[in-house]
Amino acid sequence: MSQRMSRASLRRGRGRWILALAALAAIAAVAPASSQADVRVMSRNLYLGADLSPGTNAGSFQELVNAAGQILHQVDQNDFRIRAKVLAHEILNQNPDLVGLQEGALWRKAPCTDNPLSFTATQVRPGGDFLGLLLSELNKDGRHYRIAVSEPEFDFQVWANMDGNESTSAPGCPYGSETEGRLTMRDAILARTGGRVITSDPRAAHFNTLLQVKPGGFPLNVTRRWTSDDARVTGEPKFRFVNTHLEAFDNRLTNHTNQNTDVGNGRVREAQANELFGSGGPADSHLPVILLGDLNSDTRTPLKPGDQLADRDLLNAGFVERSTYNPLGCCLNADVLTAGGGASVSDFDHKVDHVMTNDPSQVRLVKSSVTGRYPTKGYWGSDHAGLSSVLAFK
Repeated sequence: MSQRMSRASLRRGRGRWILALAALAAIAAVAPASSQADVRVMSRNLYLGADLSPGTNAGSFQELVNAAGQILHQVDQNDFRIRAKVLAHEILNQNPDLVGLQEGALWRKAPCTDNPLSFTATQVRPGGDFLGLLLSELNKDGRHYRIAVSEPEFDFQVWANMDGNESTSAPGCPYGSETEGRLTMRDAILARTGGRVITSDPRAAHFNTLLQVKPGGFPLNVTRRWTSDDARVTGEPKFRFVNTHLEAFDNRLTNHTNQNTDVGNGRVREAQANELFGSGGPADSHLPVILLGDLNSDTRTPLKPGDQLADRDLLNAGFVERSTYNPLGCCLNADVLTAGGGASVSDFDHKVDHVMTNDPSQVRLVKSSVTGRYPTKGYWGSDHAGLSSVLAFK
């Protein structure tokens, strides 16, 4: 009898499983398309490795050379060879189709007997090639990402006083210097390999409106750029992908007429934002545009007057936000990003990184997340958190 009861129970169990499977099939028939057809994007500021303000605010050339030594020491402390591992792990976990990178620094050196105005520094300092190191970590167990487009921004070389002693220097070197340091800032777009993502028409240009600083009394324009690709992700229509890094500081601008104007209050980055969507700009396209990057601006969480202007103009031009405000992702209040360097998760109290689209009726937000808000391997990956969004086209 027990055997007959077991068989009857089995038949009843099979019946319940068949009904459950039928119900699941009915749900699947009306469920949204698989997430594999979604577009996954990420904006990641890598942090160039040091606070440049001691250099940009230097009142004399000697102060500039001293500041250069301080900056290079900070870059070494913020060892990108370790931070690249942290950032690569974060990116691979998010598995984005396209990544917009900002502050992909290239730090190089030259003998301090060279004329720095000749930009002779070509030897990469240890850990100084941020894009190369990050790509190596991303692809160390297989080719997962490629650089779709990369462009230099700000480029500057100067003598560096590494020991802080102005009265002693290497033989033949001025201003107490022992070496020369060169910083080349780069922005880049990474695309996932394997055939899921196809990119075309890579483009890049610098903004006409630029901040002008005077390190050591010498006028210098801070070059900022945008990069873009037309892209298609399997299962979705073609779109324009734009990555940008708007000016972080404002006090004096240079425009295409080479006229200098004291402006302040967010006007430089506002003008740069208008170049993005203005006639002929990268966000002026017949394709849907996904625009992301470090805008250094936000309408909802401004820290000082003018911080909202660039974001406001993009919103007024028809762009809509496609990323989360919970939690916030900017920015650590520490120059050295070791776990004990003074940074705290409570520093993330406003938003500057964005994912936006100009075609909100066709591009909806599925989900968005903020990553990299805690140190790993003894380091924060960057002073910014990472920002990812999953988007779907109707």
